[in-house]
Amino acid sequence: MAIILENPFTRFHLSGGIDVAMKAIPVAMSMKMEKMMLVYGTILYNVGLITAGCIIYVIGMNGVLIPQGFLNGGLVGVALLVHYFYPAVGVGLLYLLLNIPLAVLGWVHISRKFMLYSLYGIGFFSLAVAMMHLRVPAIHDPILAALLAGVLCGVGGGIILRSMGSTGGLDILSVYLNKRFGFRIGAVFFGANAIVLMAGAYFYDLNLTLYSIIFLFIHGRVMDTVITGFNRRKSILVISDYAQKIADTILQRQGRGVTFLNGEGAFTKREKKVIYTITSLIELQRTKELILSIDPDAFIVVNETLEVLGKRHGKGRVY
Repeated sequence: MAIILENPFTRFHLSGGIDVAMKAIPVAMSMKMEKMMLVYGTILYNVGLITAGCIIYVIGMNGVLIPQGFLNGGLVGVALLVHYFYPAVGVGLLYLLLNIPLAVLGWVHISRKFMLYSLYGIGFFSLAVAMMHLRVPAIHDPILAALLAGVLCGVGGGIILRSMGSTGGLDILSVYLNKRFGFRIGAVFFGANAIVLMAGAYFYDLNLTLYSIIFLFIHGRVMDTVITGFNRRKSILVISDYAQKIADTILQRQGRGVTFLNGEGAFTKREKKVIYTITSLIELQRTKELILSIDPDAFIVVNETLEVLGKRHGKGRVY
């Protein structure tokens, strides 16, 4: 007489089901281990980005920005302004204290995952500012100093923002205002930085504030390049009588996805398929050569993209 064991997920006959169950256990354990490794790998990756970004940023700030007396934007700028008037007040400690109410705001209104990474970023950044005092060769030209500081801090800030967290400050406030009221993140940064710079120009030093504007401009451009530069793509529109053949060639030879858009000639009134595809800068020339080899009269439009997200092109951050 066969004994049957049942549960909501499996059903085994004792005579042969034990073997099946024994084989299923290692598979389940392997899947669980793979999931755990993926989670731990994601955590280490994001923590590594935040750590590396903070170190590079602090090198630029402690090594160039503060010795030159330049200002920064956001809460870092507020901390620097206070530090210049009261040198005994440490920038790292003051930045940590200023972030406490924003951390509470973010914990309540933004995702906990984002805030856990951000709490680590706030703590590590504040500690690095207080502990890392590297000697950078003296730069006598303030414009060159502003350029160097902008590059270093821009690279560091861009690396941090490629993670799933931040180092607090305006990052938390801008995300909150964006989610709650629809304010653009860039507009929040611009407004807050403008307030800090106007205060610096009035209460601190006009010339140093003007040099700080150069720093902030370079900082922003470099940070944007780090954030989107690794995902910079070209979009291509192709109008041709050989649309299907061109699409097949791009799919097979380039391995890129292709979308057909329905078009109609304004003069000829003929319907045509318009090819839309995304390619990298490296592959752009090869893609154009393939298109023109099929149809030398093809109409090709190449556009710059700010960022491309989706399958094979990267994923955006969700807070």
